[in-house]
Amino acid sequence: MRIFDPHIHMTSRTTDDYERMAAAGVRALVEPAFWLGQPRTSVGSFTDYFDSLVGWEPFRAGQFGIRHHATIALNPKEANDPRCREVLGVLPRYLEKDGVVAVGEIGYDSMTPEEDDAFAAQLALAIEHELPALVHTPHRDKARGSARTLDVVRESGIDPGRVAVDHLNEVTVGAVAGSGCWMGFSIYPDTKMTAERMVHILREYGLERMLVNSAADWGRSDPLLTRRTGEAMLAAGFSDDDVDRVLWRNPVEFYGQSKRLDLGPVDADATFEGNSILRGGS
Repeated sequence: MRIFDPHIHMTSRTTDDYERMAAAGVRALVEPAFWLGQPRTSVGSFTDYFDSLVGWEPFRAGQFGIRHHATIALNPKEANDPRCREVLGVLPRYLEKDGVVAVGEIGYDSMTPEEDDAFAAQLALAIEHELPALVHTPHRDKARGSARTLDVVRESGIDPGRVAVDHLNEVTVGAVAGSGCWMGFSIYPDTKMTAERMVHILREYGLERMLVNSAADWGRSDPLLTRRTGEAMLAAGFSDDDVDRVLWRNPVEFYGQSKRLDLGPVDADATFEGNSILRGGS
């Protein structure tokens, strides 16, 4: 079973997690920029974080044979803090970097006017930089938040096939399925989806435009729940090819629209210096 986790926050995880993921079949992943739990107070704290996403984390993942990619954005929660809004001005230089395969996470947390503005501005950046967009739907009032999300996507003019609307569930999947956007599901203990619920959704809605991720972060989460979903699919009668489509080919197709996916062998002899990966230990 080969796995591409399209949404996982490895900054919050240990090297032991990378080792377990590699053993479980994870060969590639995408790490979206997100809220770290502790409020950031300046643009500099964002740029340091972005530098880590495009430098240190790809190196750390590579030690275990895993290809690491990132999405870059001002996340919805911090879009409400005026100290953070200036980061919108520095995003363009990061959106041109190798390994950055989408603008994200963008979208809604509390559905404020400030979040409206940041969401629309970053969808415009996705269009300008010819990148897909990864959209976070709110944890509260999810049905209204998802409907509002789809309205903003339509208003932006972006091709819905270049948008993944994430953290969906049984209540919100129907509207997104009809929108032409990709459907993202986080298999995450207690607060989001379980593998068994995911199997039911796949039976009802099919495999097309489906993305299954672990969203593992600093909360109670598990980076191996993508594999657990694949195992649940097999137990429910899905084929090996079905599992490969959901856990590998679908995320490759979605993020491949960036033309920046690198799924080739990882250089195990690379070293890290400053913020650069030096190939072959040179």
